[in-house]
Amino acid sequence: MIGYYILIGAIALVSWLVSSTLKKKFAKYSKVQLRNGMSGAEIAEKMLADHGIRDVEVISTAGQLTDHYNPKNKTVNLSESVYNQRNAAAAAVAAHEVGHAVQHAQAYQWLTMRSTLVPVVSVTSGMSQWLIMGGLVLGGAAGVGLGWWVAAIGVAFMGFATLFSFITLPVEYDASNRALAWLKNKNMVSQEEYAGSEDALKWAARTYLVAAIGALASLLYWALQLFGGRD
Repeated sequence: MIGYYILIGAIALVSWLVSSTLKKKFAKYSKVQLRNGMSGAEIAEKMLADHGIRDVEVISTAGQLTDHYNPKNKTVNLSESVYNQRNAAAAAVAAHEVGHAVQHAQAYQWLTMRSTLVPVVSVTSGMSQWLIMGGLVLGGAAGVGLGWWVAAIGVAFMGFATLFSFITLPVEYDASNRALAWLKNKNMVSQEEYAGSEDALKWAARTYLVAAIGALASLLYWALQLFGGRD
């Protein structure tokens, strides 16, 4: 268990460093005002229109860095700081979230796969840790009996969450690539503004990368604890 806590601590530290850097980057590029004077909401609406998407609504949502696309009700949800602001950071986030709407409209395969896994992961992710710990308490580490099967199910459930994390990576990177390509091709931003948008999205993507690596590390740790000692 000490090894697991060290692993979790190391992952948490890296995650904090990336998240802290991301916040600093957004604060920095929030000071780079757009020459076109458009708000994040206006950027999002124009990108939707340019892609011929008429059935997606852009709305404001509370919080900071709470921006997301909801495929169920087809809404691009922008945090208040993005929805109303007119800077490079807001442009990057708004275009990124519309990138997900474009993926949805074009049936992007990785987004479809992730959406399929959402109901499964919503159930299994919260149960996996408890099943593993409970199974080990019941003697699962010995490799026999009910405890082993309970822990094995927990590891399988954790596997779904890990798979979800890795499927999320191409979805997020592709949305950023779509956003940056549109911002550049439509001359929506200057060279300086584009550089800021690109850097901000790069660090945002790294949060997902760290999460995926952390999920894989946890899965491998518990899998080795359960299966490593078996003949």
